[in-house]
Amino acid sequence: MVARARLLQARVLPHGWLDALRQVSLFAAAYVAYRLVRGLVEGNANAAFAHANDLISLERTLHLFVEPSIQAWASGSHVLMVAASWLYVNAQTSVTIAALLYLYLRHNRNFYFVRNMFMIAMAIALVAYTVFPTAPPRFMPEWGFIDTVSDLTGVHVSHQSAMATALFNPYAAVPSMHVAFALMIGWPLARLSRRRVVKALWMLYPLLMAFVIIVTANHFIFDALLGALTAGASAYGAIWLARARPAVWRFSTVSPARLTPSG
Repeated sequence: MVARARLLQARVLPHGWLDALRQVSLFAAAYVAYRLVRGLVEGNANAAFAHANDLISLERTLHLFVEPSIQAWASGSHVLMVAASWLYVNAQTSVTIAALLYLYLRHNRNFYFVRNMFMIAMAIALVAYTVFPTAPPRFMPEWGFIDTVSDLTGVHVSHQSAMATALFNPYAAVPSMHVAFALMIGWPLARLSRRRVVKALWMLYPLLMAFVIIVTANHFIFDALLGALTAGASAYGAIWLARARPAVWRFSTVSPARLTPSG
């Protein structure tokens, strides 16, 4: 019985409870710091709206300013808008946490590479929020945008709201971390999945999130592209870090040889 219990624990928690608690603590501390710093550097409202208008001008020049049209089309389906709003509110937390737990429990060897990507991406995002605060499209109804998430949740946050406190920054639109997070879990899980259907779903997940952030008027297309670049830079950073501890931090789809537990 003791041997079986140890074997089960080795499969579920390959490095024991202490390592599991260490990873939870690391993510919790990083997330709290991320939220606090993000709120403290909320930026100037005038600069945030100026940057948003600059993005609109850039997209119009490149003939990419299609966000109002996409949202207007999607608004024709109440079910679609409710689903998109629900995904925007929940995917960043529930889907991401569930994916990280799955990686830790079932693909522990590759969890640490993904963890390093997340740490790097959150650091990049905080720098971007500091130097380039940007108002989201939902604050700009003059361009035809509708705040669908507020309609779903009943919580209305304007650029003059008191909710713009130390725990919330309404001008943290660039880059889109919804897209960055989706790529940083979608890409590894797609590579690790053996079933083609599951692999395809994870590959499509970042595209779904890009669609969601646009139809809910929370980000511009440019924000999504920068979110993808953030994920790419974080992956490169994680690859560079893996050189220091290749046996622990390297990502690999090759299954390691199973060790026979002793005693």
